Amino acid sequence: MATASLPKSEAVSKGYNFASTWEQNAPLTEQQKAAILALSNAVAERPFPPNLSQEQVPGKDSNLSIATKDSTSEDTGGMDAVLVNTHQFYKWFTDLESAMKYETEEKYRLYVNTLMERIQICDGILQQVDDTLNLFSELQSLHQTVATKTKTLHDACDRLLIEKQRLIEFAEALRSKLNYFDELENVSTSFYSPNMNIGSEQFLPLLKRLDDCISYVESNPQYAESGVYLVKFRQLQSRALGMIRSHVLSVLKGASSQVQTAIRGSGSNKTTVSEGVEASVIYVRFKAAASELKPLLGEIESRSTRKEYAQIVTECHRLYCEQRLSLVKSILHQRISEFARKEALPSLTRSGCAYLMQVCQLEHQLFDHFFPSSSRDVSNLAPLIDPMCTYLYDTLRPKLIHEANLDSLCELVDILKIEVLGEQLSRRGESLAGLRPTLQRILADIHERLTFCARTHIREEIANYRPSDVDLDYPAKLERSIETTSDTTVDDNSDVFRTWYQPLEKTVSCLSKLYHCLEPAVFTGLAQEAVEFCSISIQNASKSIAKRSTPMDGQLFLIKHLLILREQIAPFDIEFSVTHKELDFSHLLEHLRRILRGQASLFDWSRSTSLARTLSPRVLESQIDAKKELEKNLKATCEEFIMSVTKLVVDPMLSFVTKVTAVKVALSSGNQDQKLDSVLAKPLKNQAFAAPDKVAELVQKVGTAIEQELPKVMTKMKLYLRNPSTRTILFKPIKTNIVEAHLQLQTLLKSEYSVDEMEIVGMVPIQDLQAQLDNIL
Repeated sequence: MATASLPKSEAVSKGYNFASTWEQNAPLTEQQKAAILALSNAVAERPFPPNLSQEQVPGKDSNLSIATKDSTSEDTGGMDAVLVNTHQFYKWFTDLESAMKYETEEKYRLYVNTLMERIQICDGILQQVDDTLNLFSELQSLHQTVATKTKTLHDACDRLLIEKQRLIEFAEALRSKLNYFDELENVSTSFYSPNMNIGSEQFLPLLKRLDDCISYVESNPQYAESGVYLVKFRQLQSRALGMIRSHVLSVLKGASSQVQTAIRGSGSNKTTVSEGVEASVIYVRFKAAASELKPLLGEIESRSTRKEYAQIVTECHRLYCEQRLSLVKSILHQRISEFARKEALPSLTRSGCAYLMQVCQLEHQLFDHFFPSSSRDVSNLAPLIDPMCTYLYDTLRPKLIHEANLDSLCELVDILKIEVLGEQLSRRGESLAGLRPTLQRILADIHERLTFCARTHIREEIANYRPSDVDLDYPAKLERSIETTSDTTVDDNSDVFRTWYQPLEKTVSCLSKLYHCLEPAVFTGLAQEAVEFCSISIQNASKSIAKRSTPMDGQLFLIKHLLILREQIAPFDIEFSVTHKELDFSHLLEHLRRILRGQASLFDWSRSTSLARTLSPRVLESQIDAKKELEKNLKATCEEFIMSVTKLVVDPMLSFVTKVTAVKVALSSGNQDQKLDSVLAKPLKNQAFAAPDKVAELVQKVGTAIEQELPKVMTKMKLYLRNPSTRTILFKPIKTNIVEAHLQLQTLLKSEYSVDEMEIVGMVPIQDLQAQLDNIL
């Protein structure tokens, strides 16, 4: 920037000097210098206002000069002005400020002028828009008028179309309904045509169309003459079903005729058909008829929900069973008759049931070829199966009635209950379910016969058993058994039943056979009766043995057999108790006597002595438990045996103690006469019966019995009671009683006798006595 030389004044000099000193002391960095240069260039390039020209204003008081650049100058782009005083500066600054203000206002003034011009343009456009909107409103009004008229026209057309469609649908519905009625003539013509037969392709479709017509007329009885049409349709249906029945019968008869011809051609007749011919001819050849009837039978089975078709299906079942029965019946009779001639009743039952199940299974398979949908219901084969089962039943029943052997009857129960009903019928499935009622009927007859024979057996062989001398030959029978066992090497249990009393053996054998063969309720009654009669029979035999041998043999015989009976009936899981009910008319005689004496009226219904109450019997109930009675008898017999053995050994001691006790009681009562009192007043040892030597004698007698009699008792116990634990249990109270008798006598001696006198008596110490008794056991 070029500047004019300034006059040298003191203020300016100071300013320049200060600036020079500042420049020297605080030099600017290159970056700061570059920033100042850039700022200077930016300021220098800013133009002066156009109304401000480059001029110089002289002043008096100021030596300041400022150089400016005119924006119109080409060389420097500005002008230089020198301000020499404050007035010039203020004037210059005012002009500069006015120029800047003018410059700023000029920009906004131009913008305002532009806006005003734009507003005028927009006002013109708005006026045009208003005119356009008015035209559009008129156009919209005209369009709405046209649309309303068009919609009215369209609605009228739609109503006409709907009405047309409704009329068309009504006409079609009317035609479809009339078609069912019009079909009467078409179907009648077809069914009565001479060319119509069951094998025709048109038969089944016509039958289906006829069914549809009948269903429609039945569901719409409100139509005119629907009843008349229904009758006519049903007549045609009956004719069609009759044709089906005749055709099925004709085919079945034809098949039967072919089978019979094949049988005759094989050189056999109906009574001598071999098993090979039976399988190949009667079943295999008969299946050919199924291929001809299967489509027709399948069609009528599919419609069996309707009553008339269900009836024709049932009729076809019946016709089929009749034709099959005519072929199979004679062969079945032949086979079962052969079994009956050659085999015993158990083998006949097993073979007859097996053959009958085989025939029934083959018949069910053949029936399934003809009627696949009906074969699941085995009752449809009842007209065929029942006659065959009846023949087997009629063959078995006479033999069952005459069968009295319990083993054979029990075997029959096992065959039917386990083999036939339990295994074979369950394994072969529901195809043999039709046999179950007959087999159960046969089983019920066997149960009835078995129950009757069992009651007869119990009554005759147990209750009314008459023992022989051999049966009552105890203990010799047991001794012979022991000798036989010792001479042979056979196990001890091989002949154990030979030592049993016959009614006991028959009771156990009978119950063992019946346990799994009869119903629990029936078996319980029989078991109670058998145990009761067996116990009574054993007791009667015991009394006879006591008379023939010794009372002890009778007691041990009874104990032995009651123990065996209790042991043998223990595995039976039943209650051996039954309740007997009976009518009691004993009170009738007293009531009648009161009526005859006039004390009561026969027709007084309000009193307890009325006719109804008088003639009403009383129901008396009594419960009998054979097992409890057995336990009671066993316990009483054991107690009786224990007391008898105790008395056999220590009876002198017991008598002595009893007598001493009686003397002491008499002394304490004070009711004796003087003579008796003088006798009893003596000390016990001075009494004649209680002298030490007398007591020693009875002690020696008891000792001898222990040494001699008690071993004999134990030998006999071993003979009757083979189980050591049983003998131990039975001997334990005997030992206790013997020891107790010695203790009582010892206590009495200690209280009444001196030591020397007790030595004379010679009582055995209790410990030695117990050891002696243990050795005997």
